[in-house]
Formats: sequence, C-alpha cells, structure tokens
Amino acid sequence: MVMVDTASAEPFAPPSRPRSAAPPLQRPPDTTTPGHPHPAATLIGSVQRAMRLLESVAEHEYGAPAKQLARETGLALPTAYHLLRTLVHEGYLRRDRGLFFLGEAAERLGRSGAAQKRRSTVADTLAQWRDSIGVPVYYARYRDGEIEIMCVSDTPGNPAVEEWADFGETAHAHAIGQCLLSQLDEDARRDHLARYPAESITPYTVRDNHALLRRLERMRRMEPVVERQEYALGTVCAAVPITVGTTASTMAISLPAHHADRLLPAARQLQSEIGRLLGSLAISISI
Repeated sequence: MVMVDTASAEPFAPPSRPRSAAPPLQRPPDTTTPGHPHPAATLIGSVQRAMRLLESVAEHEYGAPAKQLARETGLALPTAYHLLRTLVHEGYLRRDRGLFFLGEAAERLGRSGAAQKRRSTVADTLAQWRDSIGVPVYYARYRDGEIEIMCVSDTPGNPAVEEWADFGETAHAHAIGQCLLSQLDEDARRDHLARYPAESITPYTVRDNHALLRRLERMRRMEPVVERQEYALGTVCAAVPITVGTTASTMAISLPAHHADRLLPAARQLQSEIGRLLGSLAISISI
C-alpha cells in the first residue's frame, strides 16, 4: 500500500522523516482477530453434535440406546440426552422402548436428497446428449392426466422451443404431447382430449380430435413421433417413446425448420442412446 505524506496545517512544520524505498513488510492476516475470525469459530457446536448423533442413529437399523450413541459420538451422556430429546421433539428421531430411530423428518430429507440426485442424473444425461447430438433435448411424462415437462437441456446456440402456448394444453400440436398420448389407452386419450380439445394453432396443426385420434392409431409402437411446424412456425420436433412401468414418458428434440433433414437421423441417434442407458436411467426418469 502506498503511503502519502500530508503537510501539517501548522506553519513552519518540520520536514517529514525520509522513508525507506523498500516496500512495507507484508504479513498474513491474523485470522484470530475480530475482523478475521478463525473458520472454526463460526461453527455452531450444538449443531455439529446433533448431526453426529443423527449419523450414528442412521447406522443402526434396529435402533440404539442413548448410552451407546453417546459413546459412539464421544459426547457426555447428559449432552447426548438433551440433544436426542430435542431431535425427537423436532421429528428427526423417534424413540421406541428406549431405542432411537430416524424419524419422519429425517426420512423426508433422505427422500428429497435421493430425488434431487435422480433429477441431477437426468439433467446430466440430457446435457451429454445435447452436446453429442447438437440439439436441445427434452424429457417429459404423462401423470395424473397431465403432461409434465420434467427437464430441458439447451444452449444459446441451440435454444429450446419457446412455450408460447401452454404445453400441457396443446398436446395435440407438438411431438412430446402426441408421443405421450400415443402411449395411453383409448379411454385415457379421449379423456385428455375432452379436457384439452385439439384446435389449430398454426396452419400445420391437426384440426380436431377425430383427426388426431386417427393419427395416433396409425403410429407404430416405439417409433419416433415427428411434427413439423404444428406447434411453432419455423420449428420441427421429434419425440421417442419411453415406457417405465406404467408411466408414459418421452425424450424429444427440436430443430429449426431449415434443418429438417437432420431431424430423423438425430432422433434415431437419441433413441440409440436411450436404449443404451435406459437400464441405469429407469429409476431416475421415474422422478
């Protein structure tokens, strides 16, 4: 840091002492000062001890008594009792006949963490396919009578289709929706179309329910479903059907219309990638 001398406000002030040309000695900051607290000083010990107790309980499928948990975590027995009672009160543990087990709140955290991991697996896989095929990739499913777009992976250079009309209400107009409807039985299809009837949203959209049902009946099982500018002018899409248990699902891609010649080869490549990884993805795509 450069030091600047200023003249005294008093007249005839003596000249300042000459300074050394050597740079000032640089010392590492004192991390124990109030301005730089030691990292450990910012941690809350009671939270750390409670976490250790939770981890210890999780290792005992058939439960464990307080004395054993205190011994395993290195806590004084009164401290362990106090923390265990608090964790039981908050629902993170439950006590049964003197033994402690994980409670409902802890189990919810575990389920949420597992679901996040599955979502992350799907997102990472879609990103790999996006980069290898060079197209936006979508994952969607049909659940409880509705279409759900679960994940979209795109880039600024290959953007996803803009949802200018609600995807859930326009299943008849895009490849994702048509692919999902094609996997339903006739009653489920008619129920969906009774709630969201087919209507033209571009000059290329199927015009009514009857025409759509005929098209769906002609679709070959496990073949990619293709639509050209039915949902958005200037865009073509293809969707690959996926069946995991009783859930109708699909992976899809989109391209600008002037690259329509790439659509089917890209869809076949996506289908091949799905087939190669479906076993390991089966649980993840059931999120």
